[in-house]
Amino acid sequence: MRGIAKALTLVAAMVAVTTAAAAPVQTYTSRPFAGAKANTGTVTATVDGGRITLRLSDDFKVPDTPAPHWQIVDSQGNTYLLNRLMIKGDKYNQEIELPSYIKDVAKVQIWCAWAEALLGETSFDTVVR
Repeated sequence: MRGIAKALTLVAAMVAVTTAAAAPVQTYTSRPFAGAKANTGTVTATVDGGRITLRLSDDFKVPDTPAPHWQIVDSQGNTYLLNRLMIKGDKYNQEIELPSYIKDVAKVQIWCAWAEALLGETSFDTVVR
């Protein structure tokens, strides 16, 4: 009987620690995009369990350029070129989960990999972590 009581106490303690450690989901909305080709819409960043997901707003217009891509700038100024926006047909990558090596987001840029040109960018009121 004592062993069962100890096991139940241990399980209850683990549940309490896990529940207390779970951070709430945080959501951030950027300022509107500004740039020569990407100048409509915003980005919503969601942080859930340390994972950062970015989603372009429905009013975002994909620039009519050969190879627009997601590009992220972190708080240290490191730049990460990620997925191409356009995919098969008229579909595009409206949402992207950032790789774990990107720890925070200071700016979101739309970058043309073909022309190597910045098409537009936006930032948040605070660094997304």
